[in-house]
Amino acid sequence: MIAAQQCLQRMKAGRVNVAFLQNKANRILSSISTESSSSAWVMNDGSAKISTRLFSAPAAAYNQTVDIFPSIVIGSDGVLSAQGPFAESQAQFLKPDEEAVKDLAAKLKEANMGVVAHYYMDVELQGVLTSIQKQQLNENGSSRIAIADSLAMGDFACKMCEDGATSIACLGVDFMSESVATIMTRNGFGHIPVYRATAKHIGCSLAESAENEMYRAWLQKGRMNNDSALHVVYINTSLETKAVSNSIVPTITCTSSNVMATMLQASAEVPGVKILYGPDTYMGDNLVTMFTSILDSGWDDAKIAKDMHPKHNRESIRMLRDSIDVFPSGNCVVHHMFGNEVVNTVKEKYNDAFVTAHLEVPGEMFEIAMAKSLIDQGTVGSTSDILKFISRKVRDAIDEENVNPSGEKRRLKFILGTEAGMVTSIVKSVQDILEAAKSSNVETEIIFPVAPEAVSGTDDDEISVVPGVAGGEGCSTAGGCATCPFMKMNDLDALSDISDMVIQNNDEAKLRSHLPPQRLAGKQINGIDAIDLGSEPILFMRHFMLEKSMPQSLVKKITSDAS
Repeated sequence: MIAAQQCLQRMKAGRVNVAFLQNKANRILSSISTESSSSAWVMNDGSAKISTRLFSAPAAAYNQTVDIFPSIVIGSDGVLSAQGPFAESQAQFLKPDEEAVKDLAAKLKEANMGVVAHYYMDVELQGVLTSIQKQQLNENGSSRIAIADSLAMGDFACKMCEDGATSIACLGVDFMSESVATIMTRNGFGHIPVYRATAKHIGCSLAESAENEMYRAWLQKGRMNNDSALHVVYINTSLETKAVSNSIVPTITCTSSNVMATMLQASAEVPGVKILYGPDTYMGDNLVTMFTSILDSGWDDAKIAKDMHPKHNRESIRMLRDSIDVFPSGNCVVHHMFGNEVVNTVKEKYNDAFVTAHLEVPGEMFEIAMAKSLIDQGTVGSTSDILKFISRKVRDAIDEENVNPSGEKRRLKFILGTEAGMVTSIVKSVQDILEAAKSSNVETEIIFPVAPEAVSGTDDDEISVVPGVAGGEGCSTAGGCATCPFMKMNDLDALSDISDMVIQNNDEAKLRSHLPPQRLAGKQINGIDAIDLGSEPILFMRHFMLEKSMPQSLVKKITSDAS
């Protein structure tokens, strides 16, 4: 309580913001957590051992009762209006403080630092970064600010290095900084440091579900029971997980946007391959559901070959679906919460809305979006897929209005089935589209499928609510999950501080503490460098994305295991 009051005092003094208070609360929650997860690590002799890390495990989905969801409406003139306390707490930072923008822009320029941030960053930080990005584009034609999904963050970082950046700030959870550093190293930029916003461990409930003996046992069983097995591992895992997994079974990394294509290509090149997918249980089950929906909807061989993969047909899709073995015990604390009454409200009160769902959301929410996607009334996929879908629908509505003007306002409604931090990029895209259109009667409503009460009340007269709730880490016992507590460990103050440290450059030890985790440095597994083993699945994925084929070295590993 004392800490909360101190935060409120700082807020009123103008020193911090709502996001800081939520971040502070999450750190306090994290520090008193008593649940633990085991994580595998490797000794120089090649043996794998288990260490214990404290973190808050995701609870089961709450019983959520809600009649109406909070939302942000983007008017036809681009002006925002918020409905519900949670939406208000998000919207207030979509137009950032000019002094905050000016101050951070100057620091990043002096530090010669690029910034790659995930879509799930807190809204205030995203708002400031988006404004700096726009300024840089206007002044230089390029920007050293990128807000993207976890894979694209590494690509953007490399482009910033090519442009002359001498350090990169990676705003995300720890596995993202590992991935960014790995991609930079493989592209010749290993000498350029990647800094995290905090020296503390920035965990991830999903990533940590793969860092235990259960996951290793599942992989070992999958390999023993199948002649040719391929582990398709979600990129949202640590380098350690990728290394240990790759030492057990041939492994390729995937993202939520290319996971289906990866499975299709692997099964086309290695007929009869057994797909071991993990650690995200919801995503794996949803992929099986997608293949089943395609078969049940009556797609014939010609449509499958045209719209999915030229070497597939109904029989091969059925065989692929049946070959997928999903890890049964992994999920994201945010997407885990889209269930119960939240789903019922979507069905009963928002039948006229487009429904978007990340591949990580629970089955019933996903099934609604999947059914709608078959008639182009929704989408399922990655954060980038969701952003592209909403942007396309807004453009289509404006084009239709220009061809057949009605003279009346038309509102497009979108259920945002992923972390609320996505709203910053969505609002920016829609506003840019509206600005380019000059004149439009199209309004856009972004609906958060959480309770309007997904905020915490205070006894302060000036600040009555703050984001985050008493019921859990960014979740409401009354209405679902809104924000990721781990991502919110990245805030404006933290980025400003790391910029100062780089500029001053007088505390090397402190700067080193902000580097990505180095748990694999100097370690080997079965006589192979552990970092190389962890990097290989990422390189396999990048080869597939560039060449549209599986690397022959990966195919050889799978088939040689079979022989």
